[in-house]
Amino acid sequence: MARKFLYVMAALIALIIVFQITWNFYGTDLIRWYYKPKVAFEQQPALTVNSYDRTDMWLARPDIAGNPALWTPAGYKPRAAPGGSAVFFIHPTSYLNADHWNAPLDDEEANARAALFLRGQASAFNEVGEIWAPRYRQATFGSFLTDAADARRALELAYGDVQEAFAAFLKEVGPDRPIILAGHSQGALHLTHLLKDQVAGTPLARRVVAAYVVGWPISRNNDLAALGLPECTRADQRGCLLSWESFAEPADPALVIDTYDSTTGFDGQPRRGSDLVCTNPLTGTANAAAPASANAGTLFPTEDLASATIQAGKVPARCGERGLLLIGEGPDVGPYVLPGNNYHVYDYSLFWANVRADAARRVAAQ
Repeated sequence: MARKFLYVMAALIALIIVFQITWNFYGTDLIRWYYKPKVAFEQQPALTVNSYDRTDMWLARPDIAGNPALWTPAGYKPRAAPGGSAVFFIHPTSYLNADHWNAPLDDEEANARAALFLRGQASAFNEVGEIWAPRYRQATFGSFLTDAADARRALELAYGDVQEAFAAFLKEVGPDRPIILAGHSQGALHLTHLLKDQVAGTPLARRVVAAYVVGWPISRNNDLAALGLPECTRADQRGCLLSWESFAEPADPALVIDTYDSTTGFDGQPRRGSDLVCTNPLTGTANAAAPASANAGTLFPTEDLASATIQAGKVPARCGERGLLLIGEGPDVGPYVLPGNNYHVYDYSLFWANVRADAARRVAAQ
C-alpha cells in the first residue's frame, strides 16, 4: 500500500511538472484557446434611456445597502458624510465564460466577482467622495485575446451600456460637483472612449479632478491628445490622467502588447511600438521610480478573497521599457498572476494606500 501511494504521488508530481512546463512555454496560447468564445456574437437591443434610474442596475451607488465599494482594511474608514467628489468607476472584466461574447446582466458569478473587484479597487476612492459603479453587459475575457469582428461587436455593446450609465450618473450628481473617473482593464478601455467622446473639449472636462485609466495601455503618441486630459506630471495636479500596467520581473507583456500593437490609435495611426503612458502610483508622476519604502500600503487578500490586510513597504515601482510599470520580483498576493509575470489583477491593490492618498491630494489641490 505504501509503495502504491508513492507511485501515485510520483505520478501527480510528474503531472504538475508537465503542467508547469506547458504553462511556462504555452500559457498565453492556452489562455487564448480556452477563453475565446466558440459561438457567434449575439446581437442585443440597446438598453432603454432610463434603465440606470433603477438601483439594481448598479453594483455601487450611495443609496445601495451593502455597497462593496465602501469596504476598507483595518485602520481606514470610508467618508462618513454625503457629498465630496462624485466617483464614476467602471469595473474590469468579471465574466470569464466562453458561452457568450457578452455577460448577462444577471450572471451571479460575474456580479459576485465584480463586487470583489470593487472592494479591492474602487474602495481606494471611498474617502474622497461617493462611488457609482454600474453593472453592464461586459465583453467576456476572451474578447481581449483576439482581433475577430465578434470581439469588436461585444465591446461596442458593452460600451453602449457604459454610456447610458454615465448619462444617468451625470444627471444624478448635478452640474457642479467635482468628478473622479476611474476604471480598470475593460473598464479602463471604456473610460478612454468616454473621455474621448464625452469629456474632451467639453465643459465637463473642467470638473474632472483626475482620470485613473488603469490596466489598459494608452499610447502617448496615438491616444493621449484625443482624451482631452494631459498625463499627470505633478503629484498635486488636477485635471489630468494616470495610467499603469503592473509586471514583476522578468516581464513578458505579450498577452497584452501583441493584441494592442495590432490596433489603431485614436489618431488613426498604428499603435505598434509606441510608448505607453506610465504613471508611477507611488509618486503620482510620470516615468518615475520609487523604492518599496514609498509604498504606503499593499492589500494582501485572504484566501477566500472576502477581505484583506494592508502592509506598507512591500512593493517598489518604476516605469520601465515601453512604459510598463515594473515591481521587481513581485509579492505573493494570490494565485491570479497571469503568464509573463503580469500582475494585472492587482494593479490597484498593489498600491491601494498610495492611490487613496493620490486622490485626496488631487481633490484638495487648486
